[in-house]
Amino acid sequence: MNVLMQPWHLLVLSLASWLNREQQQALEYLQAENRVLREKLGTKRILLSDDQRRRLAVKGKQLGRKLLREVGAIFTPDTILRWHRELIARKWDYSKDQPRVGRPRIRTEIVELILRFAKENPTWGADRIQGALANIGFHITDTTVRNVLKANGIEPAPDRPASMSWQAFLKAHWEAIFAVDFTTVEVWTKFGLTTFYVMVVMELNSRRVEIAGTTTNPNKRWVTQVTRNLTGSDGFLEGATHLILDRDTCFQPLRGFLNAQTQIEPVLLPLKSPNMNAYLERFMRSLKSECLSKIIFFGQHSLERALKQYTAHYHAERNHQGLDNQLIEPRDEAGSVIGNVECHERLGGLLKYYYRDVA
Repeated sequence: MNVLMQPWHLLVLSLASWLNREQQQALEYLQAENRVLREKLGTKRILLSDDQRRRLAVKGKQLGRKLLREVGAIFTPDTILRWHRELIARKWDYSKDQPRVGRPRIRTEIVELILRFAKENPTWGADRIQGALANIGFHITDTTVRNVLKANGIEPAPDRPASMSWQAFLKAHWEAIFAVDFTTVEVWTKFGLTTFYVMVVMELNSRRVEIAGTTTNPNKRWVTQVTRNLTGSDGFLEGATHLILDRDTCFQPLRGFLNAQTQIEPVLLPLKSPNMNAYLERFMRSLKSECLSKIIFFGQHSLERALKQYTAHYHAERNHQGLDNQLIEPRDEAGSVIGNVECHERLGGLLKYYYRDVA
């Protein structure tokens, strides 16, 4: 019986060897084809659909990192991180779902003329501007004129001449003016992708910042407690006289607390005017581009740790062009010309600070 099975064994072994050789040749061909494709594409991006990304992710997981390196896969962990950011952005994109209702928008030419007339003629009210527009062939209502002025942060006459310009306001209160704003970060928790709100306060004169708190629900109780901490003894807002903030409903408890419990005056920004809070907006941009957008966070603790490390780097290790390229809180070794050049890293080398070891 054994003698009769031996030929079949040899046949099976020969077939298995042939199949293995065919698979190896196929793999070598795919590797060569992949290298040619990478050389051909150069730095060009390959645009994939969500379904294609999902299919590649499943197959890549089955192969594992080692085999992917052998095959010479086109997509790297950096690409996966970029996909993660794009998925977060699409999560918050509701533009397609918003119905287009109401009256058509005012022509840009008319809006520009309204703003021009108002700025060049501070004593003109909505009716006067409406008449001036009618003289040049544009017939709109005085209500439309008022809405345009309001949307662009211009007060109606006769209050407009008495109002202080934004530049003059900042200059007059520069030593004791602060700003506050929220930014959001997507964090993976046991409930999935969760939105965390980060409240940041800045002293405009020095550019110092304070991470006031992080939460998934900035309700009245949370905002009130954070405000109490900021305005208490040795709080970050101890020397403030004015606090710039936008009209987000999250800030209503803060405004109420400041008006009732402190001498700090809330300064509300006009609608859609982030440029009037430019210093804090620039910090938010740096925070995101240098830290938050380069890390995938798992849990609130990892987010708070990264924020703490970044603010320490921001104050003592990062030069600021708005401060003549100086450090906010320079250490003793800053500016030294003696000693070996060393590098201090934070967040796994994401943030770097070069200094001389004077010890």
